[in-house]
Amino acid sequence: MAEVVRIVVSVDGSKPKTFRGRQAWTLNELIRAGQKGVATVERPAPRWSDYVMHLRRSAVGISTDHEKHGGAYRGHHGRYRLTSKVRVIEKEVA
Repeated sequence: MAEVVRIVVSVDGSKPKTFRGRQAWTLNELIRAGQKGVATVERPAPRWSDYVMHLRRSAVGISTDHEKHGGAYRGHHGRYRLTSKVRVIEKEVA
């Protein structure tokens, strides 16, 4: 599957914003996930929290819920959900 490397969006009706690299990938994953959101254990990536932080600093609303999980390495993981209305204008995949 091709990965999104650049995405242009309108967030909550704002002027278009461009995201590149992992921020573009992360935003695309959140859009695809819809209300279910993305759990870091379901879609592993090196630094989810960093990518989300950068998107939040760019006025993209993202909530974090902490969920417990069992197994040999039980603990908790984050589930991220978009809280902003995001309209995709353009995507570039590699």
